[in-house]
Amino acid sequence: MTLRLLIVDDEAPARARMKTLLSDIAGECPHQIVGEAAGAQQAQDAVALAAPDIVLLDVQMPGMTGLELAACFMKTPSPPAVIFVTAYDEYALKAFEVHALDYLLKPVRASRLAEALQRAAALRATQGPAISAASKAVQGTQGGRRNFSVQERGRVLLVPVGEVIYLKAELKYVTLRTRSREYLIEESLTSIEDELGELFVRVHRKALVARGAIVGVERGTLAVDGEGDADRAQESWQVILRDLDERLPISRRQWPVVKALVK
Repeated sequence: MTLRLLIVDDEAPARARMKTLLSDIAGECPHQIVGEAAGAQQAQDAVALAAPDIVLLDVQMPGMTGLELAACFMKTPSPPAVIFVTAYDEYALKAFEVHALDYLLKPVRASRLAEALQRAAALRATQGPAISAASKAVQGTQGGRRNFSVQERGRVLLVPVGEVIYLKAELKYVTLRTRSREYLIEESLTSIEDELGELFVRVHRKALVARGAIVGVERGTLAVDGEGDADRAQESWQVILRDLDERLPISRRQWPVVKALVK
């Protein structure tokens, strides 16, 4: 499957480097470069004329920023997906607002670019010939965020909300668990619950679980519950999670809520 790509960066050397990287990964990521642009107007014209599947977009540009440009793309009838390519990690959270498919930090490694494009190709294969940055990139709440931002080894990863099985508070971080691996984020469970309460349910004081990931409950033999009970061994219920062998305890306070979900 060949992806149609548009490169948008106000610096010619950066565009040239991107074309070199794309050439290096052409075997594993078939693509066609349908155009390049150095500014907002050129980019908008190219999107209208060439209908790219993906725009590889810089953030800092004169006139209109990449974030503003991506917001303009979202208003078009068939918006392209956006992969940001930037030297600045501080704009990753704002990328949520324009539903970016990924966020790559310069200097971009070929393997990281290939990973982003392969993900885009997989989405295109399962969701149709056009990847809509506004509504098809990932599942999420209406008008809310579509990804969690994870800073890891000098790069920023966007983890789709729809891939998260649970979030668990541990010391100063929150562990975010998907089917394939764990990530660490610096957000509070309370703020996540306030924003994404339609998607996640609190099973105890330190854990939120995706409602769609709960496949049942079973009796457990140990619960550590700081909600009015002394920490002690006791019989309790645990959540059975889709695609994971791990179980999470359910607190007494949250048991009625979780029980209602599995009736």
